[in-house]
Amino acid sequence: MLFLQNIRIWQPIDNSNMMADDELENVDPDDISDLLVKVEKSFDMKFGSTELMHIFTFGELCDHIANKIQLEHSNDCTSQQAFYRLRDAMASTFQIDHKTITTSSALVDLLPKQSRRSLVKKLEVHLGFKLHILRPPYWASVTLGILLIVSCVALFFNWQIGLAGLSFSNAGLWFANKFGTILDLQTIGQVAKKMTSENYFKSRRNPKTFNKSEIEEILTDWFSNDLGIDKSKLTREAKLS
Repeated sequence: MLFLQNIRIWQPIDNSNMMADDELENVDPDDISDLLVKVEKSFDMKFGSTELMHIFTFGELCDHIANKIQLEHSNDCTSQQAFYRLRDAMASTFQIDHKTITTSSALVDLLPKQSRRSLVKKLEVHLGFKLHILRPPYWASVTLGILLIVSCVALFFNWQIGLAGLSFSNAGLWFANKFGTILDLQTIGQVAKKMTSENYFKSRRNPKTFNKSEIEEILTDWFSNDLGIDKSKLTREAKLS
């Protein structure tokens, strides 16, 4: 991705306040690329190839993204609106009283395992976007992942066995992800927060407005969760290399 070379990985101001150099060296460029794609998708924008060259701090990055959103500012809470959208979708889809659904409602109670995939699909159709809340069991992902690695190595010794292993592991990973029924989240409130970060405008009551103060919070969560950076390090003054 062209803009990836112009986004900066965190560099320490001093050893007491920022991450150690070895942590920075372990940041995978693909993870940064994936994070920027998430920003583009959620906020419906595109970064130019040199657009981020003059961004030097986390605060500047947050401000740049917020200023890039050419919509009217509104102080209303997107997570709250996402919850209401999700609650109404569930009440309509499952034919239940919306008053019985709260932010602390357990997903396992509303999405029984035997019909979980079909119910989630109906919810996604109602909402107009994917929720991405189901996954295969960890043992399946780990086993198939190991097989994929072993198959890559096997290509150097016996290409036929290696190719067969790659085909099987790739097909297995596709199948496992497509038909996985394990919930990644536990409560309705967590799903609403995920909706807010991954489908920001589609989660709002009025998609032609946005809350500028929420942008930095969402980006902080992403950089922390996706890149393994402690939130205490993500100050507005945190330097980008």
